[in-house]
Amino acid sequence: MKNMSALCGFLFFSGHIMWPVFIQNNLSFFRGGTIRMNLTLIKNPDESKSVLYKIARIVYAETHAVSLHSVEALTSMIANNARVYGREYSDIVSDNDLFEVLTPESKNHNLLSVNVSDEKFQMCLRVVTRMLHGALDDCCNGATRFHHADEIPQWATSRGYIADIDGILFYL
Repeated sequence: MKNMSALCGFLFFSGHIMWPVFIQNNLSFFRGGTIRMNLTLIKNPDESKSVLYKIARIVYAETHAVSLHSVEALTSMIANNARVYGREYSDIVSDNDLFEVLTPESKNHNLLSVNVSDEKFQMCLRVVTRMLHGALDDCCNGATRFHHADEIPQWATSRGYIADIDGILFYL
């Protein structure tokens, strides 16, 4: 048996950004031509890229990216939630009470695994990038909660919504 180890560098193209991805290879060659490969992903230490993609996936799954206005509204609601309650974006996008799509039982849960090259997902990435750089205006009148028009969660029964954008109702 002969062992070989190598560090391979790849560039992953996403929109207009190229991300370096490094994978450590452990190749083992056995008699009879069998090859076993163990891959270890070395993660990017820049956590902001991870948060960017998490937010964009949630925005995509919740809005279906039906319009730029709905994507901007939900993204600005996330920014409002962070500002009003002093929460980190990483905490907000992990909140099952705020985003029903995070629960495996959600009818839209599978949309979280959208292909990053999808045009509508790319729109979500651009809007979230604007938000993270402070360049996204509040498109939902200060709202910090939302739900889809075809459902009425318990918390919404005693409140009036302040905006209806493409079937997404926003609340303070």
